[in-house]
Amino acid sequence: MTCDNAGVQGDSDSQGDLWDVSSVAGHLLPEGSVFSFLAEHRFELFPPEMFTDLFPSRRGRPSIAPEVVASVLVLQALHGLSDRAAAEAVTFDLRWKAACGLPVDGAAFHPTVLTYWRRRLAASEHPNRIFEVVKEVIADTGVLNGRTRRALDSTVLDDAVATQDTVTQLVAAIRRVAALVPGAAEVVTRLGTAADYTRPGKPDIAWDDKTARDQLVDALVRDALSILAALTGPGTDPVDPDSPAGQALALLALVAGQDVEWITDDNDTAGGGGRWRIARKVAADRVISTVDPETRHARKTRSRRQDGYKGHIAAEPDTGLITAAKLTKAAGEGSGDAEVGGQLLAADGTLDGPAEVLGDSAYGSGRMLDALAEAGHDAVIKPKPVHTPSGLTEAFTADEFTVDHDRETVTCPNGETALFANKSRTATFGRACTTCPFRSRCTNSVRGRTVHIGEHDRRVRAHRARWARDEQMRRDYRQHRSMIERSIAWMTRGARTLRYRGVAKNDSWWNLRAAAVNLQRLTGLGLSLEDGTWALG
Repeated sequence: MTCDNAGVQGDSDSQGDLWDVSSVAGHLLPEGSVFSFLAEHRFELFPPEMFTDLFPSRRGRPSIAPEVVASVLVLQALHGLSDRAAAEAVTFDLRWKAACGLPVDGAAFHPTVLTYWRRRLAASEHPNRIFEVVKEVIADTGVLNGRTRRALDSTVLDDAVATQDTVTQLVAAIRRVAALVPGAAEVVTRLGTAADYTRPGKPDIAWDDKTARDQLVDALVRDALSILAALTGPGTDPVDPDSPAGQALALLALVAGQDVEWITDDNDTAGGGGRWRIARKVAADRVISTVDPETRHARKTRSRRQDGYKGHIAAEPDTGLITAAKLTKAAGEGSGDAEVGGQLLAADGTLDGPAEVLGDSAYGSGRMLDALAEAGHDAVIKPKPVHTPSGLTEAFTADEFTVDHDRETVTCPNGETALFANKSRTATFGRACTTCPFRSRCTNSVRGRTVHIGEHDRRVRAHRARWARDEQMRRDYRQHRSMIERSIAWMTRGARTLRYRGVAKNDSWWNLRAAAVNLQRLTGLGLSLEDGTWALG
């Protein structure tokens, strides 16, 4: 490999040399592996012009050829290695050297080169270009021609930070404001009375004393509110909300309000008619760490909680090839399976027309079903469970109430009819339930049975009715939808724990991982280059 001084991109010698690993030990590479494929075709897969926009300046320093860095990024994502471990693999593992075209005695680059390239890619107009170029290879092979099924699924990935409790978050958020907001250090020193904010970690108190803990929480929240008022109140200079200082202030405001509530009692220690305490409920979009404010709580079941992010994919179920990938917060706005599923289908790029979309009940929302129908897709999606009143045996489900959407009426199993308004979309039967012979199977509320009619209720009811009568639809779901679990397994094997912080960085890694998994699958199917065209053997 040779380097130039014209820019940050270097050049590779495509001819190799006497000690090139491919020449010396290339025959030992596993046939059909990503290593052997990159050793032979990395120039065609990752041509230098693919990355020229990352380094527009003609001034720079000697560096690494782009196809080498791209190959290392793919192998790193495939094997779940850190930057340092990937650089060591390039130095000491002959398979990595062969894939990158390095000589036996060639040393690797510094690990920060990978960090630098990821930042450049993330800031570019096409941050997921490596995934996109592998999708172009898939399109060239024609392996997806005529395959119009797409399966959707998601999985929760563990974050790279420790979950913090309320006290730790408040202290850390105040310390961050003191470090990043101009003039805040003096304000924190003057107003901060609950703890020594020059020291990290929790204050030193009697943690087995409930009264002491309650007093600390109250004092920390008061400190946070006082500091925010002093730095953002009337007479202060405005702070750019997108700047590090603005983000630190926003995080402090969020942390100071998400986990606490104001109560009035006789234990008020600071005056004002009450005190702050830990809230008896959990915020829906709760920040769980100031180190990574975008990680979230998620629940796979009632008893199993997991902290981190959610990885979403769309895949062709028979081949297992991933056609779109996206990573979101594990919970909160923008993380719902149905919402992201629509985005995945829009970003697929491998479909020429309508598709048969397979998904579990998480994708069975009315909005999703409407969107699929408008796009001409066939929704082979397991319906969401039908709501039934709690505490009743053999209760009437919502499907046993007849809805006239044009007249906006709901008729119960006893023949009683109630109106539902456009705004609330809730039908209340009230007094009609008092003497109803079916009351024990319908409601235990003194106000009678209420039925909510969703905005997309007509579509949801039609979909459930089709699912019940269409045996072929259920057979297709059982046969093909389960195949997405294989693709999810490929994506998470050895890579369930993320290495980066924030949605943007982890989304870039998730897409890079999808590119590596697809390339591994393609090489296993016999991917080759014939007369300048990608083909499967």
